[in-house]
Amino acid sequence: MTDNILVLGGSGFVGRHVVGALAARGTHVTVPSRRRDHAKHLILLPTVEVVEADINDPPTLQWLVAGRGAVINLVGILHGRHGRPDERWPNDYGPDFARAHVELPRAIVAACRKHHVRRLLHLSALGAERTAPSDYLRSKAAGEEVVLAAMDIATSVFRPSVVFGAEDRFLNLFSRLVSVTPVLALAGAEARFQPVYVGDVARALVSALEDHASFGKRYDLCGPSVYSLRQLVEYVCRVTSRRRMVIGLPGSLAHLLAWALEHLPGTLMSRDNLLSMQVPSVCDCLLPFGIAAMPLEAVAPHYLVDSGPRAHYAEFRDRARR
Repeated sequence: MTDNILVLGGSGFVGRHVVGALAARGTHVTVPSRRRDHAKHLILLPTVEVVEADINDPPTLQWLVAGRGAVINLVGILHGRHGRPDERWPNDYGPDFARAHVELPRAIVAACRKHHVRRLLHLSALGAERTAPSDYLRSKAAGEEVVLAAMDIATSVFRPSVVFGAEDRFLNLFSRLVSVTPVLALAGAEARFQPVYVGDVARALVSALEDHASFGKRYDLCGPSVYSLRQLVEYVCRVTSRRRMVIGLPGSLAHLLAWALEHLPGTLMSRDNLLSMQVPSVCDCLLPFGIAAMPLEAVAPHYLVDSGPRAHYAEFRDRARR
């Protein structure tokens, strides 16, 4: 059993499930975070060590990787500055995407080589291709290439569709939006997704650690059903008992909406996200390692219903300490 694992991006949505699954089997896990309180949900796990560290600092990354049995890289961003092709970013995916999705994996591979760490798992994205229309997908593809090119390291790459679960920023986002507006205008309404449960993604990564057949492999991770974005939003409306009009915007208006949203605080959506949605996030394969994919309908109602019309009652009780 691989022990003493470094999980980069372990305090995020997918990360907390991966770290929890590793801790449940008694594995010692180190999770770096710029601020330790951002990973406070992991601190109480008995085999998990949270350290304040900047993983983008090369000496710090080298120190973190040294002595590990394996490294799991879950770092990723959805939004970044758009770049123009130059010597450093010839594929035009901008400095932010380059740093998170290409330069960091390259530094991780170098650190693994230096410290003789022979197992590396890497989380990418379904639809990542060098010819993809978005900076996000092109940079994810470049990161995959960096990892899989490390022939002297046992690497595995995982490419999930959109990931759902209690803390997700996908279905929960639409739940919040439909709670404040009677009409929801959608950019990319007909974009296709095959949502995969976060627990299944975590199980796939943990299962791969000891599976020699997974070395050098890429795995597409999808749930059992395909939905359009419009269907997912309408599903959120039904589950939260809200009647809302959902309108799909044509191309020019969708682009305009995405442009406007990317300039608002919090960046709900960007033009690059809209470009990513041109690529169907679907696959025709089963989950690896014998994992039975969890249906969206079996999980989502349990956390979306808490964001329905009565959700504020619990919040008021908490504030009143009742």
